[in-house]
Amino acid sequence: MKILLVQQKMIGDVLVSSLLCEHIKAHLPNSEVHYLIEEHTTAVVENNPFVDKIILFKEDYKNSRSSFYTFLKSIRAESYDVVVDVYGKLESNLITYFSKAKIKVAYSKWRSKFLYTHHVPIKSRQPGSSFTTIDDRLGLLSPIISERLDVEKMPKVYLTQSEIDEAKNFLKTQGINSENPLIMLGVLGSGDSKTYPLKYMGEVIDTIAAETYATLLFNYIPSQEKDARKVYEMCDDTTKQKISFETFAPNLRKFLALLSFCDCYIGNEGGSTNMAKALGVPTFSIFAPWIDKFGWSTYADDKNISVHVADYFPEKFENISKKQIKSNIDKLYHLFEPKKFHEKLSAFLNREVFSDQ
Repeated sequence: MKILLVQQKMIGDVLVSSLLCEHIKAHLPNSEVHYLIEEHTTAVVENNPFVDKIILFKEDYKNSRSSFYTFLKSIRAESYDVVVDVYGKLESNLITYFSKAKIKVAYSKWRSKFLYTHHVPIKSRQPGSSFTTIDDRLGLLSPIISERLDVEKMPKVYLTQSEIDEAKNFLKTQGINSENPLIMLGVLGSGDSKTYPLKYMGEVIDTIAAETYATLLFNYIPSQEKDARKVYEMCDDTTKQKISFETFAPNLRKFLALLSFCDCYIGNEGGSTNMAKALGVPTFSIFAPWIDKFGWSTYADDKNISVHVADYFPEKFENISKKQIKSNIDKLYHLFEPKKFHEKLSAFLNREVFSDQ
């Protein structure tokens, strides 16, 4: 059986959905699994033993109809038996249609029902529910796998030994004391609406520095360096002494290798959170007000803690749409002062970073 899994867009989504490839191989060992993703997300799937072929959806396909049509014809030529469309947008709708696969699976959406042979509903999530986005994704395999799937299985990032050795040597050349704990800080989100206020983030970092003897690394992309330096300047002078700002990975694979040496990841929830979990690195994630914590707080336990403004001001989220939440992000973030979750953060640090107090 030849299967195409389609998951475009964000790195976190691509990493989480790679778990479907592992389940397919476990239950259908003779299957051939192809994974269609965007170029900038390749790093989290490289060396994955459960993916037989990575198919890249290139930026050019979005800008050129002729290039996209040529790509669609290449998809048809693969003669897939099954297409599992996790993305569920116009581009993946067309990819699924052109594949001519006999089995076409997607989430239930009224606008594309006629394109697919199987439609899987997304279950509603309520506070206290253990049902997450992982369960939603695994549900997409129900038309081809009848057995119960292991919801505890986690997506993984597969680093090579040379990548690990290179990261170890890089840390050494940066003067990082291997005897001290190492913490990766997600100081910025993927966009303004997913970024905890910079002033508050500076206060969080001061708390971490005061309660541990860890070396602190900043995680951000090159275009965010200006804002990352703003956060750095907002920190106390004693905190700055513990920050190795110049210890920065030039690409995503090198970042993953550095992250694998960290005792924990603390910061804005996003793709880096999922990467840390996939490497077995404990996480403390600060959710944006408009993100569904109950869906994305995956593998929640003492090693993976998350906080959301709704945890402390639930009344602000009663009978309100995501659109309304987004229009009030600044006000909601303003309410979400670091002191609200200081106790949780301190407990996390004590467990994972061996506080010196």
